[in-house]
Amino acid sequence: MREPAFWWRPAGLTAGLLAPFGKVYGAIAEKRMARTGQPASLPVLCVGNFTLGGAGKTPTAMLLARMLRAAGETPYFLTRGYGGKVTRPRLVDAGKDAAHDVGDEALLLARIAPTVVGRNRVVGAALAKSKGASVVVMDDGLQNTSLAKDITLAVIDGRRGIGNARVFPAGPLRAPLKAQLKRCDALLVIGDDVRARDVVVQAGALPVFHGRLTPDPAAVTALRTRKVLAFAGIGDPDKFFATVEQAGIQIGARRAFGDHHRYSAEDAAELVMAAEHDTLTLLTTEKDHARMAGEPALAALAAQAQVLPVTLEVDEMDALRALVLGKLRR
Repeated sequence: MREPAFWWRPAGLTAGLLAPFGKVYGAIAEKRMARTGQPASLPVLCVGNFTLGGAGKTPTAMLLARMLRAAGETPYFLTRGYGGKVTRPRLVDAGKDAAHDVGDEALLLARIAPTVVGRNRVVGAALAKSKGASVVVMDDGLQNTSLAKDITLAVIDGRRGIGNARVFPAGPLRAPLKAQLKRCDALLVIGDDVRARDVVVQAGALPVFHGRLTPDPAAVTALRTRKVLAFAGIGDPDKFFATVEQAGIQIGARRAFGDHHRYSAEDAAELVMAAEHDTLTLLTTEKDHARMAGEPALAALAAQAQVLPVTLEVDEMDALRALVLGKLRR
C-alpha cells in the first residue's frame, strides 16, 4: 500500500476532512504513550521515528550497533519483524529465515549483530539478555511503551520532515508530535534539514545530530557505466531514486511499490522483462533484495537485481557516541 500524497503537502481539503479521525487516533496514541514501560535487566536504546513509513531507522540502528561493539559492548537488535509471521520472540537465522517469516529489516539487522524478532518487546529483551546481550538496540518502538528505554533517538527524513504535521489518517504522524518529543532524548536528521526545521525548533533543548546515507563506492563505480531500472518497495521510494541519481547512476526506468511490498511472480516477471526489453540493469535496495530471499518464484529477479548498499554517516559522531555511551553506562 502506498501512502497518500496529501500527507506530504500542506494540509488541504482531504486532510481537513480526516482531521477529526486524526484527533481521536492521536488521543488514543497519546494516552498509550503515557504509560510506564516495564524495566529491562539491561540497557535499552530505541531508534524510532515520528511518522509512518521510512525515515532511516534501520541504517541508524546498524550504525549504533557497530559503535557499541567498538566500545566493547555486546549489542543485540530487537525488532517487531514487520511483514513477517513470527509472533513469539526468537533469534533470527540470517542464513535460513525468509522475510515472510521474520521481516526484511530483521534479515538486514542479523547481518550486523544477533537479532531477536517478536511482537512482545519485554520478552524479546529478556531473550536477548539470556543469550549474552549487554545492550538492546530497538529498531522502531518509540510509540511502544511496553518496555522502558534508557535512551530514545528519533530519526527524521530531512527531505519530508513530518509532512502536513497531522496525525494519521489525516497525515503521517503516528501520534501528536508533542507527545512523541516527550519520549525522545535526541534527534537525528538524515539529509537536508529544510523540512525538519520546525520539528527541531519544537524539540527545544534536545540534542540534534545530522547525517546522510552514503552509497557503497564500489557498487556506484560498477553501475555508473550502465543504465538501470530502479525499483523499490520501501517507505519512500523516491528517496532511493534520488540517491541513485545523486550517485551519478543513470535511471532509464523506475518502479515504485508500497512499503514492505511482497513481490509476486507477476511483479518479478514484469520487472525482468522490462529490463531485458530496454537493456537496463535491475537495481534495488538491500531491504527489497532481502525480501526476495527464500522465495522460489522470485529467484530470477533476485539473481538479476543489483543492490545499492548505503551506510549512515553522522557529522557529530563523537558527540553522538558520548551521549549514547554516557546514558547507557550511567
